[in-house]
Formats: sequence, C-alpha cells, structure tokens
Amino acid sequence: MARVFRQQIDEGILDRAAGLFARHGFTQTSVQAVADAVGLSKAGLLHYFPSKEALREAVFRRSLELQREVHDQVADLPPGPERDRLAIETIVDQAMARPGLVSLTLGLHTTLDAWAVETRTLVEAFGTGPDPEPERLMRITGALGALSILVLAAHRAGKGSAWRPHVVATSYDALGHSREIPEAAR
Repeated sequence: MARVFRQQIDEGILDRAAGLFARHGFTQTSVQAVADAVGLSKAGLLHYFPSKEALREAVFRRSLELQREVHDQVADLPPGPERDRLAIETIVDQAMARPGLVSLTLGLHTTLDAWAVETRTLVEAFGTGPDPEPERLMRITGALGALSILVLAAHRAGKGSAWRPHVVATSYDALGHSREIPEAAR
C-alpha cells in the first residue's frame, strides 16, 4: 500500500514540475515553486527528489515512458487513419490524466525536429519513417499543438470528459483525415 501511495505522490510531483518547466522553463523554475505547487515544503520536496536536476531527470524519464506507452499502443497497426486515431486518443487520455507532463512533451515537439531525442518516439507513433515528409511532420505538430491547448482549456473549464470527443476529433482533423471514423475503429 505504501508503494502505491509513493508512486501517486511521485506522479503528482512530476506532473506539476513538468507543467512549471513547460510554462517557465527549467532554469526559471525554482525548487520552491515546485514545492509550493504540490503543497510541500522545499525540504519535503527534496526528500522525494534530492535536487532540481534529479527532478528534471525524473520528469524527462516519465515523459519518455508516456511516449513509449503511446508507441506501444499503436505499434501493431499499419500507418494510416486507424493508427493515427488510436495515437491521438491515447495521447488525449494521457493529457487528461497528466496535463503537465504532456504539456512539456508536446512543447518539446514544437521544434519540428522529428528525431530529437525528446520526441522521436512520439513522432514514430504516427507511423512516420526515418525521414518524414515536411507536410506530415507539420500535421503531426499541428495535431499535437491543438491537442495540448484544448486539453489544458478543458482542464481549466472542468470539462475534461465532456470535451474529450471534440479534442480527439479536432486533433484527428489536423492530421488531414476526415471526421469519418474508419469502420475498424468503431
């Protein structure tokens, strides 16, 4: 039981820290700011993560784990609309549960560098090859940007589950697909 509780605390700290890093940058985010955001003293936060760098490393590792979860969810599907929709749905669900971590991950993606270490797995989840076409890369970036903004807006409005279908549809549309759901995905 204690281990589950510790994982929940760690997950909450990582999500809040990632959100602050996404909003203010790593260098401009203090350990005290993260501690305040999670309701701990600075010493209490340092009990979980002994330094700001350790916290950054844990956030980065968790971001990569979330991307791997998306990739693993869609890996057996061929590139195309069905895979794209499942990738979007998986990312939306992650973002609804962990807005800070996903905001940081998607913010890193806006560099349009398809093979940056921070976002490579996420781009691959959309079935891109080693050298994605510029239009495809821009569509993925547009879909992820829309997804990020809409999920954050849904959180602020307290409408996460109510807006989920609209977030998925808008992000899917940005990939260049019609709203018609493939028969296999129904």
